[in-house]
Amino acid sequence: MIPYRNPLNPLNPLSRSRSLSRTSPGRGAAAVLTAALVGLTAAGAAWSAPSTAASLRTCTVNDLYLSMGRKEGAAGSLYWPIRFTNTSTTSCALRGYPGVSVLDTAHHQLGPAATRSGTSYGTVTLTPGHSASSVIRTTNGPIGGPCLRTGTYLRVYPPASRTPALIPAAWTTCSGVFQVGPVNVEGSI
Repeated sequence: MIPYRNPLNPLNPLSRSRSLSRTSPGRGAAAVLTAALVGLTAAGAAWSAPSTAASLRTCTVNDLYLSMGRKEGAAGSLYWPIRFTNTSTTSCALRGYPGVSVLDTAHHQLGPAATRSGTSYGTVTLTPGHSASSVIRTTNGPIGGPCLRTGTYLRVYPPASRTPALIPAAWTTCSGVFQVGPVNVEGSI
């Protein structure tokens, strides 16, 4: 989809075209506006803003079912995706990093919360029934430091949410490494 660009917006590169900058001083702003409207009408342009991810509401915990994917190990690291599935009847959006921490059976936090991987991200639109994920990572055993006790749950705050979800998940943070990637559909951290 081609994004809508207002030709009268001074920050829009289209508004700096040569044809608009060569108007005669006697015609004024009204003439430029009229010419722009006639040109767009002739081209069949619509003046309504398109539906974009920015106009979608943010997914809340009530819209989502959170679950764990399959653990995988590679190059001394252990990766585990957290899946966010839209269970509502409308589309919603997620953008950024979730907050993730490990809890024991009494719901006490074990060690610090996950740090962000630093990977760039965009907005993920979740239509009803569809999923995206955020991958967590630690070392695959005590490589350069000890391991913490194994947790029983992950406490996950979806991006832009102040309400967490608890996911049953046996997770052991090792060597002081506990990272989380942004929500995405590629499965990357």
